[in-house]
Amino acid sequence: MAGIIFFRTNDLDAIIQFYTERLEMMVWLEQKGCTILNHGNLLLGFCQKDECESEGVITFFVEDKEKVDTIYSKLQDIATTMPLENHTYKIYQFYAVDPEGRTLEFQSFLHEIEPVKIEKFLH
Repeated sequence: MAGIIFFRTNDLDAIIQFYTERLEMMVWLEQKGCTILNHGNLLLGFCQKDECESEGVITFFVEDKEKVDTIYSKLQDIATTMPLENHTYKIYQFYAVDPEGRTLEFQSFLHEIEPVKIEKFLH
């Protein structure tokens, strides 16, 4: 099974531009008033609505601390924290915000993890 997390947005074009240009997500599917983006195993949908939805945290994880630092150097203008080790969860992370105030987390695991097994779907 696969899934998509959807958010309402006030400015679909600006949000799609932000996620594709700043976070290097790809447009996976466009529908009337909605665009679904993809990066690795993450699918995010944004739909044009009168009110914005910004609850929750969108977490991106990468291979290692160096990659987190690289992303941080590109996103310092929207970062709300500096990268640091979180000993409770054994991760290295920082937080940022998107143009509509959604919380973004960028992290790497500091321990071995099992690869995510994604079923082949829609073939």
